[in-house]
Amino acid sequence: MRTTKWLAVAVTLLAMALVAGCGGNKKVTDTTASGEDRASGKIMIYSSIYPDIIDNICKPNLKKAFPNMQVNWFQGGTEKVVTKITGEIKANRVGADLLMVADPSYYLKLQKEKRFLNYVSPNLKSVITAKDKDGAWTSVRISNMIIAYNADRLKAEDAPKSWKDLTDPKWKGRIAMPNPLLSGTAFVAVGALADKYGWGYFDQLKANDIRVEQGNSAIQNKLLTGEYAAAMILEENILKLRETKKENLKVIYPTDGCIIIPSPIAIMSTTTNPDGARVAVDWWLSKEGQQAVVKGWMHSVRADVAPPHGAPALQTLLGNAVKVNWQKLADENAQIKEAFRVRVME
Repeated sequence: MRTTKWLAVAVTLLAMALVAGCGGNKKVTDTTASGEDRASGKIMIYSSIYPDIIDNICKPNLKKAFPNMQVNWFQGGTEKVVTKITGEIKANRVGADLLMVADPSYYLKLQKEKRFLNYVSPNLKSVITAKDKDGAWTSVRISNMIIAYNADRLKAEDAPKSWKDLTDPKWKGRIAMPNPLLSGTAFVAVGALADKYGWGYFDQLKANDIRVEQGNSAIQNKLLTGEYAAAMILEENILKLRETKKENLKVIYPTDGCIIIPSPIAIMSTTTNPDGARVAVDWWLSKEGQQAVVKGWMHSVRADVAPPHGAPALQTLLGNAVKVNWQKLADENAQIKEAFRVRVME
């Protein structure tokens, strides 16, 4: 079991599991398709992973790994998925077997409510990022909130270099961010930056006429058209456009720290196919599964999988990352969203 210095990023309750908590000294090997004999029936995954990544990467890889198991998906932004699950919990009819959304703090809430089936995957030992020692959840993909700009319209020396730079009056009306009321990663970013700089930071962004878009995809399109000079956005959106569309968008890793989001996977306690859900978790945490994550331009939770094309190694970003108090985000979800809405959106 390996621990890393960057765990300050996933502070407090997202602590690393110790060796004893991951099966002690029991010798295990990386588990991928070895669970095929247990992979039958069907499972439903609720996820905030982008639809094209699910269709082009997740579905074919899981079909190849588990040809005898039907894997169904419900896709939506984190808040859409949360709304769906909340309604299903009230009706006592939860449809998900596996949950894969972007906001780690939501998993703390559900864990407290005992909504997860604990499972210590044999591959948990290879996960170097945040995880629960009892296997209630584990990070499965890493998304980074960064600043991006269009290099066809803005010189590198003129681009903002930090989160604080976005408050410079020269960017008035020319910057944007995703809506934290709809986006789980944006919610994490707001909570982290409010802790780092205070709510006055968002008063300054409001004064600078920052635009709040529904999500990261809307922002990337307006960066391309030049409507925005720079924006807070997910790294994966920019990496994808650069590689697939050859767009001249640039990533800025802020000097005051990236916001690193270790999005988890968990098995719902109400699953009707626990064996199928377990082998799916095994696959996602395997080297093969993590290579599929990276093909979606996200970072791996394993040290033995290279970063997505065009991105630096995750370890180079960890030391300076903005600290996130995940328990505070879980406990004060509604208050944080309301503070943002009143300060920035009204």
